Amino acid sequence: MAERDFIPVRIAVMTVSDTRGPEDDRSGDTLVARLTEAGHLLADRVIVQDERDLIADQLRAWTLDPEVDVVISTGGTGLTGRDVTVEAHRDVYEKEIDAFGTVFTIVSMKKIGTSAVQSRATGGVANGTYLFALPGSTGACKDAWDEILVHQLDYRHNPCNFVEIFPRLDEHKRRK
Repeated sequence: MAERDFIPVRIAVMTVSDTRGPEDDRSGDTLVARLTEAGHLLADRVIVQDERDLIADQLRAWTLDPEVDVVISTGGTGLTGRDVTVEAHRDVYEKEIDAFGTVFTIVSMKKIGTSAVQSRATGGVANGTYLFALPGSTGACKDAWDEILVHQLDYRHNPCNFVEIFPRLDEHKRRK
């Protein structure tokens, strides 16, 4: 197979938190550093309160923005009453990427053992945009990026990757 050129992806980062601000958003900082080091572009970055409607509204806005290809959120994927990020993501998804959560759990098991069962990391697609919800810890963000997303968001990754199917994500909306 011929070597392919790298294609930068425009990624928006959302931190879900009632307590964090720009000065102490370590998980958001971790994601921004990793995605830019990989050659991708930071499309936008926000901190949103743990409110299902606020999270879903921001996700929807980004899925309609032609300058955003991928959204990565961090925080709110646990089991407590305030953890509503997964539900907000699922309110927006057209299709869920079921294996993302499974693969994330496998990666997490190697680092934190059975505590990985407490994460509800998820991924999906809406309006031709990939959406990923990661736990709020910096370790989880590093693991998800380093073990999964850095590869799947790289057009050169074989045998397949998310970037190569971008043009087909919304093919069902085009006229036949």
